[in-house]
Amino acid sequence: MTPPLSFDQRVWRMVEQIPPGRLATYGQIAELIGAWGCARQVGWALRRLPLPSSTPWHRVVQASGRIAMTPSREGSDWIQRQLLLAEGIPVQADGRLPLAQVRWRPDASCGTVPGDPAS
Repeated sequence: MTPPLSFDQRVWRMVEQIPPGRLATYGQIAELIGAWGCARQVGWALRRLPLPSSTPWHRVVQASGRIAMTPSREGSDWIQRQLLLAEGIPVQADGRLPLAQVRWRPDASCGTVPGDPAS
């Protein structure tokens, strides 16, 4: 029997489903993995992502439609900005994004995390 996935692994697997050119919010990812109200924990899980990684962490943003532009991110906010621009998502100088236009709307099959024995 396979052990259940950790919270971080569940976050990473869900984020891997976000297609290029689309964005999701931290809260949206939390809800999709069944962790309502855990948006901040999703952010911490993404900070713990081993790098380099093919997981598109840069596609997860604040519910306000912004990149979190803070010194505590140690430059990852600028990396995120560049990765989004490379995908064709316009990012304003203050980190604002067109979230309403590019928000990821997963189908019903995305409500479970692939590989999770609970699925």
